[in-house]
Amino acid sequence: MAKKKMTRGPFQFMQFSVIGLANAGVDIGTLNLLLLLFPTDDRGILALFNTIAYSLAVANSYFWNVLITFRHSAEGSRRQRLTFILQGIVSLGVNNIVFLGANQLFQWFEIPRWLRHNIAKGVAMFLSFTASFFMIKFFVFKDSDQKFPRK
Repeated sequence: MAKKKMTRGPFQFMQFSVIGLANAGVDIGTLNLLLLLFPTDDRGILALFNTIAYSLAVANSYFWNVLITFRHSAEGSRRQRLTFILQGIVSLGVNNIVFLGANQLFQWFEIPRWLRHNIAKGVAMFLSFTASFFMIKFFVFKDSDQKFPRK
C-alpha cells in the first residue's frame, strides 16, 4: 500500500501532463482558429476567445482525467462535479489574467501579434495547468485514503 501511494502522485502527474498536452492542443488550437478568423487586440474579445478555448480544454480535461488519471477516486458525484467546475472557474481566472497581462507586456516590447498571443497563452496555460492539477488532486478527486487514513 505504501509503495502504491508513493508512486501514485508522480504517475498521476505524468498522466495529467499527457492529457494536459492534448488539452493544450484544444486550447491553443481553438484560440488560434478564433484569432485567425477574427483578428483582434481588444482585451474584451481576447478574454472571450480565451474563455471559449479554455472551456473546451477543461471539458476535454474532465472527460479524460475521470477515465484515466483519477479513475480510482472519480465517483461522478454532485460534489465532484461542483468542485471540478469551481476549480475550472478559478483556473480560468488565472488563465485569463495571465494571458491578458502577458499579452499586454509583450505588446509593449512590440512583439508581433501572433507570436505575442501564443507566448502569452503558453505562459497562461502552464500556470493554470499547475494550479489545476493541485486543485483537482487535493479537492476534486481526493482519494478516500486521504479522507479516512487507515491505521
